[in-house]
Amino acid sequence: MENLIEVNGDTIDREHVCCAISDKKSAQAKKEWMKRCFPDGYQFWKANAQGKALIEFVPAENAWAPIHADGYLFIDCFWVAGSLAKKGYGTALLKLCSETAAKMGKKGLVAISADKKRPFLSDPAFYKKGGFRTADIAPPFFELLHLPFDENADIPKFRENAKRGTAAQQGVTVCYTDHCPWTAKYIPLLEKIAEERKASVCFQKINTKEEAQDAPSPFTTFSVYYNGIFVTNEIFSGKKFIGFLEEKGF
Repeated sequence: MENLIEVNGDTIDREHVCCAISDKKSAQAKKEWMKRCFPDGYQFWKANAQGKALIEFVPAENAWAPIHADGYLFIDCFWVAGSLAKKGYGTALLKLCSETAAKMGKKGLVAISADKKRPFLSDPAFYKKGGFRTADIAPPFFELLHLPFDENADIPKFRENAKRGTAAQQGVTVCYTDHCPWTAKYIPLLEKIAEERKASVCFQKINTKEEAQDAPSPFTTFSVYYNGIFVTNEIFSGKKFIGFLEEKGF
């Protein structure tokens, strides 16, 4: 499909890079994160259309995710808006990713999804329709999917820290990165809510790929823990966060 464009170091300052947020301030943190990742082989492609469809990928060794998948190309984010659904954009973006991996001599593709369609994770049904298989699982519902180009290729795995699914801290802990503009928009709001309610919430920003690879959950963009146990990867709105705090007695 010709209607795909790459966002790179030369074009990033003028291109939109978010799936659903138009706020330029929230997207700026994502753009700065992308600029740091470009030297690691990170690529961002999107539909040149009225609507949003995008795919992000990087050599798995440089993924901001707790996986062992050396030699694979890691799909960091893959999203197609409803307005562009069933128009071939998802298929075209995945094909581009696969062709890029083949040209790079990669073993195949790898992505993090779940047991079913869940918020902020790509639909596993679409991946599996394209030939992806489950390589590994991590609690409570994460799946590591892979599409090997050779049946003898090594099978990717989650790192042990992700398979434990627990954090060391007690109380409420929110871990996040600048990978998604949603965190730039909502983390300040959640911090303000926690302060106003005098709730003891630890906000931990993941600043490097090494920290992300040591994370206690596969989804490093945003994860919430309570007394060390994973709660959700869904980025809280203010209303949902207040409900969560009240449920925990704050």
